[in-house]
Amino acid sequence: MDVSRRYRAAWEDFWRDTADTPGEAMWDSDPSLGSGPHSELLLPYADSALPVVDLGCGSGTQTRYLATRFARAIGVDLSHAAVEHARRADPEKTAEFEQLDLVDADAVRAFGERTGDTNVYMRAVIHQSEPRDRPAVAAAVAALLGERGRAFVVELTPASKAVLQEAAEGPGGPPAKLLRVFEYGLKPAGAQDEEVPDLLRAAGLRILAEGRTTLPMTEYLPDGTRIDLPARWFVLARE
Repeated sequence: MDVSRRYRAAWEDFWRDTADTPGEAMWDSDPSLGSGPHSELLLPYADSALPVVDLGCGSGTQTRYLATRFARAIGVDLSHAAVEHARRADPEKTAEFEQLDLVDADAVRAFGERTGDTNVYMRAVIHQSEPRDRPAVAAAVAALLGERGRAFVVELTPASKAVLQEAAEGPGGPPAKLLRVFEYGLKPAGAQDEEVPDLLRAAGLRILAEGRTTLPMTEYLPDGTRIDLPARWFVLARE
């Protein structure tokens, strides 16, 4: 089994074994700490009458919030198990969910033909992707935007590694949710700082706005401090 197939299998295993309890995944933060403030950064540049696609939607927490800000919200994830999680968490069908491999250019193209120009929300996907797959992930963002869509992309910076290392090396070892990330072979904070904007530009994307932020986790240090990971955000359009 090649590296990419192993990594896809790791994500399937992670989501299959994750309970439906909100916040069970370390990054499954409340939208008030994620897509809420991120929407405020995106909406001045975006047409909310267009759909929004949440790339790497996981359990769909952020997608369901985005459905309150845009005409239509679609969450997609590499993992079939994640999509099933998201559907179970949304019995009122506030949003739509489907499986999509962002590295599969043909599948992305077919998805885009069905949706037309869309806005894109992508939270911490590039840094979790295999290095060889990252250009394809950035290209998927560009492909889905079309001419009218705008994107909000936020990714962990290398400074997150130090925060995670400190958490992992605490007296009691890694907190439970962080330990699960390691146990399933997932790779947080894998991208270098300038790698992300370089990938986005190489994909034909223009940076309209950018800034520094943190991505709050649902895990805490033994002293009760929430783990907040340094990140960088971008609002983007097609060149």
